[in-house]
Amino acid sequence: MLIGYVLGSIPWGILLTRSAGAGDLRTIGSGNIGATNVLRTGRKGLAAATLLLDLLKGAAAVWIVAALFPGEEPIAGAAAFIGHCHPLWLRFRGGKGVATMMGVVVALCPIAGLAYAIMWLGLLATVRISSVAGMAAAVAAPIAAAWAGRFDLVILFLGLALIVLWKHRENIERLVAGTEPRIGRKRE
Repeated sequence: MLIGYVLGSIPWGILLTRSAGAGDLRTIGSGNIGATNVLRTGRKGLAAATLLLDLLKGAAAVWIVAALFPGEEPIAGAAAFIGHCHPLWLRFRGGKGVATMMGVVVALCPIAGLAYAIMWLGLLATVRISSVAGMAAAVAAPIAAAWAGRFDLVILFLGLALIVLWKHRENIERLVAGTEPRIGRKRE
């Protein structure tokens, strides 16, 4: 659990934007530490790197624990996700967990990970609303795990998806109000 939490709580968005001279990410855009907010700095490369590193920290927690403590991988994955969403050194104010959840899902159940990626990327490309794509992908994970016969992971993925939805509650309010921004468009 500790290995997962520590890996998950590495705030790649903050570290990358600071090292690139883009300032404190928590004072930019939404204040979130994830890739979508890094994109608001105008640095697509940093956003892509944040996305990849946040995804990899979830997967790495699963893979490392699989090698050291076989059978404990779901606990490590859940802890990495919680670490991203609530990192100790950021006063428990982290990201929304979409990329880190994808890393966990890919590492634990590749078929569900593929469904997650297809849903996320497909909606990003068509709807162009990051929150919609992330929430839909998170909800797709437990469904895909059940379809793949990985009933041992359905409850875990459902729990993570519910946390993703909770972390997006302000986005949901903006979606209902019709004010949620699209990727690539300036806020009014």
